[in-house]
Amino acid sequence: MWCDASWAISSVTEILIAGIYLADRPNTAGHLIYEFAGARRTRVTQRWVALAADRPGDCDLPCTVSIRLQRTPKFLLVNDLTADAARFDWILLVDDDVELPPDFIDSFIDLAERYDFALCQPARTVDSYIDHPLVMQNPGVKARQTRFVEIGPVTAIRRDAAQLILPVAADCGMGWGLDYVWPRVMEDAGLRMGIVDATPIAHRMRCQVSGYGYDDAARGMSEVLAANRHLTRDQAFQVLDAYV
Repeated sequence: MWCDASWAISSVTEILIAGIYLADRPNTAGHLIYEFAGARRTRVTQRWVALAADRPGDCDLPCTVSIRLQRTPKFLLVNDLTADAARFDWILLVDDDVELPPDFIDSFIDLAERYDFALCQPARTVDSYIDHPLVMQNPGVKARQTRFVEIGPVTAIRRDAAQLILPVAADCGMGWGLDYVWPRVMEDAGLRMGIVDATPIAHRMRCQVSGYGYDDAARGMSEVLAANRHLTRDQAFQVLDAYV
């Protein structure tokens, strides 16, 4: 029951957790697996890849479906984990260094569906590492419709959006830049994006770019943006509506 709550009734929302954890570094993967397994109103299938490129690590957490001993671009792993994305109502791409509030998955998905977000993320707590102030939790607001959703550390993709953006092109590497490309795809399809403030996650264990090279990721971002229609930074960082 840890990895696939197959006992649940068939009418419940089907969610795939596609997670990657650094087995050779401190992480919160055990906490995440436990919390996702506690879903009560959704049926959760978990698939995790363990990366142990630098030194031996703990690769035997529940729901580990693959162990990689060489550094591998994030979205190559994501593509493997989500090959059958069409089976699921939602796909959650999850990193291994966040902390979830109680009842996260049920509450988060409930709000995402209430506000008709096809691509969304939870807001981050104020004590988190934050690159983009837009994603910080907005007190007093349940959710915001935005033109920007980060590629991590937790990204939720509804089935209709997954058909448009998965699998990711093999040359996207760590995925930098996709969060400026995806809004164009969503808007062209008439789909909404947003940030759910009522279920914030904490991202304070590791700062960004601590598990891979900045220069390679930045170079990959330039290539992604050059090859795809995308929003500018100013266009992306907009709140279109807020829900209290």
